[in-house]
Formats: sequence, C-alpha cells, structure tokens
Amino acid sequence: MNKYTKLALALAAIMPSGAAFACASCGCTLNSDFGTQGLSNSSGWSLDVRYDTLNQNQLRKGTGTVSATEAAVTPNPTSSTGDNAEVEKFTDNKYLTATLDYNNGDSWGVSVAVPYIDRTHSTLGINGDGINPGDGSYDSSTSGIGDVKVIGRYYGFSENRNFGLQFGLKLPTGNIKQTAMTTDGSGLITAVDPGLQLGTGTTDLIIGAYYFDNLNQNWDYFLQAQYQSALNTSDMAGGSYRPGDSINLTGGLRYHGFESFTPTVQLNARQVNTDSGDAADKYATGGTLVYFTPGVVVPVTSTFSVYSNVQIPLYQDVKGIQLAPTSIFSIGARVSF
Repeated sequence: MNKYTKLALALAAIMPSGAAFACASCGCTLNSDFGTQGLSNSSGWSLDVRYDTLNQNQLRKGTGTVSATEAAVTPNPTSSTGDNAEVEKFTDNKYLTATLDYNNGDSWGVSVAVPYIDRTHSTLGINGDGINPGDGSYDSSTSGIGDVKVIGRYYGFSENRNFGLQFGLKLPTGNIKQTAMTTDGSGLITAVDPGLQLGTGTTDLIIGAYYFDNLNQNWDYFLQAQYQSALNTSDMAGGSYRPGDSINLTGGLRYHGFESFTPTVQLNARQVNTDSGDAADKYATGGTLVYFTPGVVVPVTSTFSVYSNVQIPLYQDVKGIQLAPTSIFSIGARVSF
C-alpha cells in the first residue's frame, strides 16, 4: 500500500460516524500544535499564543437553519412543564490561549495551555415569540481565565519519532458562578447557563494519539484523534452538571514548495455527547461538526513563526436548537527558546 493510499484511508477514517452527541459549536477544533503536526520536534521550550474569534449567531436545528420565530414555537421534549425551546440571539466568543511546552527531544514532552476567554451572550429565553423577551431572558458578559489543560505525550516508539500518544487533564480553574440580569422586566438575577460559564467545574481526562509523515519532497500530512471525558460532576446553580464526552479528529496536509511560507489545510471533525445532570440542558447540547480549514504558516526566523487559519463549516448537525458560527478565525505565533 503506497503513501497516497494510506493517506486517503486515514482521511476517510476521521469522518464522524453520525452518532449522537454538549454544546457542539462552542469550541474551536483547530490543531495548531507544531509537535503533533511534525513541524517541530527539537528539544527545549516553546511558547505558543493563539487568538480565536467565534461568533455563534446562526440558529440551527439538526442539519439546517431555523428562524427565531420558528424556534419559539418548537416544543422542548425534555421539559417537564411543557416549555418551548429557548431562543438564543448570539454568543460572541474570543479566546486568547497561551501554551507553554517542554520537549526533551527524544521521547516525551508536556504542555500547559491557559485560555483567557471574553464572551458576550444574549438570549430571549423560552415561551416568547422569538422577537420579544420571554421567560428567563438575559444578557451576559464575562471575561477571565478558563479551564487549564495539562497534557503529556510520549513518542519514543520508533526512530522516526512520528507517532505519539497523549495523556492529560483539563482542570477546573474557570469560574462557574457567573450571573446576569434578566431582560424580561422582572429585574431578577439569574445564573448563566452551564455551557456559557468560563469553566465546567469538572476535571476531565484527555487521551489522544497522533501521526505524521512525508508524502514526497514537498508534501506531508498529519493525523490526530483526541477524546475528552469528565471524571466528576460540578455543582452549578440548579444542581449537578457534567459536560458531554467529546471526540476531536483532525487530518491535515502541508505544502513545503515555497521558501517564505507553508500553505496548510485541515479537516476537523468534532462529536460531543449531550450534557447531563440536573442543571444541564438536555435538549440543546450535543452534535457533530465538520470544518474545512485552510491556513498558512510563516517562519519569520529559525525560532519564531506566525500562522493563521479560517475554519469553514462543511457539516453541522446539532441536537435541539443551538447557535452555531458561520466561520472561525484563528491567528497565532510560536517561539522556541
């Protein structure tokens, strides 16, 4: 089996199976890790700083779009009081993530990723007309440190050092007590939805694997799979909360025929299970997303590079009615020292 056949099979294998799945659309699925992509495997320290902007401003139901007025009269089958679906207006997310990495250059490495999140959200609540505020409507704005990830990797399986396993934790460092003022005229303070808090309040297990190789002199590729699962539940307003398990799959290609920059393309797939617990939204969480992601890496010096990517949705299948983005923009820089 030649390298081109292997690549075709590997890319086909990362496509989602269509099984059911927490807010599928409220995170970036981009792989910007130079180590797992094979762009850098030298020993020492590196710092990566990445900015992502993700505006969820499109209401979706299943694989299609839905208007706010249509959403307002859609029954929520998980409601014990017969409420209709929540009609959200937008969620504007901005992430600044700093990742400090150490690589021993032989067989192992470890990284610590610290996200700073700036998020604004507006919802019309439930049992309204899709235009005017209904029950539980509110506007919220928050910023701060999110949940920190610590991930180790081992890649000493072969002389090529091009296959590795990942094992780590997502720590409950983000605030989960954010509140907002309701906009329905009651003047009450309400808790912000669990999926919109800066953190989940849970410690999550993260395991993954990656592989990269050359196709020929100018082309190479990389593959990565990563699974995340909460090990406990958190105490949110309204009761217990556990985010749904998630799987992220990525396949990427790079072209090295240009001296001053490297074009890249990724296919990113994300599948998320529905949130659980008394405080969870069991109707409008979970789904499957697939993104086509063109990008570029520009080596400024031998130790400093900048990169940029745009994620364009190819397939979106959400549970219930959720907000989803029309695109995700990322820009970053990496320095080795």
